Amino acid sequence: MPQDPIPSVSRTLADFVAAASWTGVEAQSLEARRSILNFFATALGSARDPVVMAAMRTLSPFSGVATATVIGHSESMDAMCASFLNAVSANLLDFDDTHPETIIHPAAPVAAPVLALAETRKSSGREVLTAFILGVDVECRIGNAVSPGHYARGWHITSTCGIFGAAAACAKLLGLPAEGIANAIGLAASQSAGNVENLPSAAKNVSVGNAARNGLLAALLAQQGYEAAPRAIEGPLGWARTMGDEPDIGRMLDGLGKTWEIAKNTYKPYPAGIVFHAVIDACLLLRKRIGRQVDQIDSVTVQGSALLLARGDRPVNNERDARVSIHHCVACGLLLGAAGVAEFQRETIVRPDTAQLRQKVRAERDDEMPDGAARVILRLMSGDVLTETVISPRGSQAAPLSNNDLEAKLRESVRTGQSNWDADRVINAVWQLDAAADVAELLRSLRPPSPAGQTISD
Repeated sequence: MPQDPIPSVSRTLADFVAAASWTGVEAQSLEARRSILNFFATALGSARDPVVMAAMRTLSPFSGVATATVIGHSESMDAMCASFLNAVSANLLDFDDTHPETIIHPAAPVAAPVLALAETRKSSGREVLTAFILGVDVECRIGNAVSPGHYARGWHITSTCGIFGAAAACAKLLGLPAEGIANAIGLAASQSAGNVENLPSAAKNVSVGNAARNGLLAALLAQQGYEAAPRAIEGPLGWARTMGDEPDIGRMLDGLGKTWEIAKNTYKPYPAGIVFHAVIDACLLLRKRIGRQVDQIDSVTVQGSALLLARGDRPVNNERDARVSIHHCVACGLLLGAAGVAEFQRETIVRPDTAQLRQKVRAERDDEMPDGAARVILRLMSGDVLTETVISPRGSQAAPLSNNDLEAKLRESVRTGQSNWDADRVINAVWQLDAAADVAELLRSLRPPSPAGQTISD
């Protein structure tokens, strides 16, 4: 059969992944470790959340050989279940990393299956980092090609594109040739799912967990000879067109192997949607200006892009609503003076003073404000008007979190997540990941011994 003169997207990405080595990605390894450190922080922060515990109870009777770590727990599960659970917990609190061009949260769907598979194969830290960097590149490049129309149509892009990163990364870790990696990517196209309507519910996290688990499944199926259509992504009836508009192949492939999507990654200082961080920063600045005279606030106007209003001009009925609410983020900054995990929990959300301040907030669209920026106008009962505008919030590419910030985030996550894992041990393990000869041994060293008689249902 004559060869197609134009290689498919799957094969082009697969050739890149298959040919890549540690030498070629080593310059990105620090950012990869920062991303994995943040992944552990977010997973540890919600390891004991009722959503995660319910998922553990659901999967436990069906788990196979327990070879993979469940982050924040002493018990282990099979690689498929651990991939699902760790991706869910890393994404649950809206505290994970963000690729600004696509709003993909890269680590959860890729790090979770890579680490789980690495434990079964006793892979080295450099093999894990190489696969992770490549997986992030694949998921974000595919996201670039369909953004912003894909998300605007209602597809949850972390889930729908994350599965491609998971498949490519796991196929690399399995040592598949380019043909096998291309098939894994094509098989992922048949399993890509997740919708924006479900973002205020735990169903959002299910699709992120499935992206991790099913990406691993795609790679394992490809290893056994499963095939996929060569143009499963860009074909006339392929993934990109059925789930969006005409894909921009140039944005996907230009600079492949020369520029790296992980270099653009950002990390959140607040467990809320990324577009709300400027609102929080502006309100924290205004709080300093008015002292603690919050009772003198007459009204608050938040101005921002259409994206900010579409995502956050909503009533607050639960914790998930609060994490994507302009009104609650204002209350965090002005009234509470903080926006950590505790400020988005139910006890804080239902406080009368918090609810009262939320009622004073109004959102206005300003098409001149870029996505991710916000202007907050504070009117006091005295008639005074104070304004703060934040274009580049803390945690953005222009104001990135430091390594110390990420370490502090992990330590706080261990406390708020009520995990018995040792924060400093995790931090040291991640920074030294490139030197680990056996990731399975490293991850086992992080798990405290399981108390006698304790089960997942406890």
